[in-house]
Amino acid sequence: MTVTPLNQLSACAIADGVARGTFSAEEVVRACLDRIEKRDRQVKAWAWIDPEHALAQARMLDKKPEKGPLAGVPIGIKDIIETFDMPTDMGSPIYRGNRTFADAPSVALARRAGAVILGKTVTCEFAGLTPNVTRNPHDLDRTPGGSSSGSAAAVGDFMAAAGYGTQTGGSVLRPASFCGVTGFKPTYGLLPMEGVLPLSKSLDTLGFFTHTPADMSALWDSLGHSMGTSEDFDLGVPEPIPDVEPTMAAAYKNALSRLRKAGTSIRPIDIAGTLAKLAEANLTVMLYEGARFHKQRYDQYGNQLADLADLIRQGLQISVDRYDETLRYIDSCRVQFAEQFKRTPVILTPAAMGPAPTGLASTGDPRMNAPWTALGTPAVSIPMPVGTALPLGLQLTAERGGEARVLRTAVRLQNMLGSQPI
Repeated sequence: MTVTPLNQLSACAIADGVARGTFSAEEVVRACLDRIEKRDRQVKAWAWIDPEHALAQARMLDKKPEKGPLAGVPIGIKDIIETFDMPTDMGSPIYRGNRTFADAPSVALARRAGAVILGKTVTCEFAGLTPNVTRNPHDLDRTPGGSSSGSAAAVGDFMAAAGYGTQTGGSVLRPASFCGVTGFKPTYGLLPMEGVLPLSKSLDTLGFFTHTPADMSALWDSLGHSMGTSEDFDLGVPEPIPDVEPTMAAAYKNALSRLRKAGTSIRPIDIAGTLAKLAEANLTVMLYEGARFHKQRYDQYGNQLADLADLIRQGLQISVDRYDETLRYIDSCRVQFAEQFKRTPVILTPAAMGPAPTGLASTGDPRMNAPWTALGTPAVSIPMPVGTALPLGLQLTAERGGEARVLRTAVRLQNMLGSQPI
C-alpha cells in the first residue's frame, strides 16, 4: 500500500491526524521542510524561512491538549502581511529585514486555530506588478502568477498545505489557476486588513490557497465563518464565452459539458461586455489609489521601485473626475449583478486567460479576475481536468456575502469534475 507523504496530505487530513495523534505536527513540518530543502532552490517560493523556528512552533503545539481546528496545518504567509516573529520585506530590497511587532489579525487567527506559520512567501514588490524570483512548480520556465506568487507555488509544490495571499486585481485567483491549486478571495471588507500593506484600499482583499475546495471550506470554517448547508440552483456562464486562449477555451467548454452531463443546470447569461469594462475599471481604481498611497515612497526612492514607479506615474495622470466616474460605474454594476445573482446564484468563468505564460517577465493577465475584485464579490478558482497538461482553473463567484455558497458549490463541482491538484 502506497503511503502519502505527510507534506502531500490535505489540510483536513493533517488537522485530523494531528488531533487524533496519528502523527505529530513536528512530523508534518519536517516533511514540509524536507520538500523545501529539495525543491526551493528551483521554485524559490520562500522569502524567509527558519526551520528551527517552524519546528519549535510544531513542538509547542504537540504539547497542547487542545490543538485547534487547524492543528498542525503548515501555512505560508505572503510577505506583505505582518508577523511578529518574522521579517516583512514586502518584496523589496529597500525593506530587507523589516520587522514589525505584532501579527496581522488574520495571521493571529490562524495561530489560535493551531496552524504552524512556516515562513514568509515571496511577493511581487509591494504586491504590485514587478515579477519576483518565484517560478511555477509545474514548469520552472513559466510564471507562477502574482503578486501572491510564493504562496501559490509553495502550495502547488506541496511545501505547505495552505498559504495566505492578497488580491487587488487577480493576485490570488490567477496564481491558483497557474499552479493547479484552489484559490479563494472572500467579499471585500469581510476580513480585517490591518497589518497588510495596502495597494488600493477600495480593492485590496485577503485571500487563501489550499490543495482542494474541501480544504478551503475547512480553513474558512476554522477562521470563524459558518459553511451552512448545500442547495441546488442554476449556474450562470457568460455567452459568448470570454475571449481566452484556445487551451483555456477548450478546457472550460469540456468542464461545462461534464457538469451538464452530471445533471447541473447551467444557463447562458449576457455579461461578457460588462466584465470587460469592469476589468478596465478595476485597473483605473488600482492605478489611481496605488499612486497616491505610494507617492511619498516614490518621491524618496524613485526608479528604485522598478515597475511600481511606472504604476505611480500612470496613476498620477488619472484625474479625480475620472476616478469618481469609475467608482460610480462600479456601483451601478453592483446593482446589476445583485439582480443577476438572484437568477443564477453562482457564475462560472475561466480563472485565467490560459496556462501560465512562458518566461518570468510578467505574472500574467488578470482580466478574468479583476471584474469580481472590482465588484467585491467572493470568488474561488478550482483546478479543471487537464490530464498531463499545465494547470487551468475554473472560477466561481457569488453575491457579496456568499462565501459559504460559493465554497460549497466549489466542493460539489470538483467532485463532479473529478479534477485533483496536479
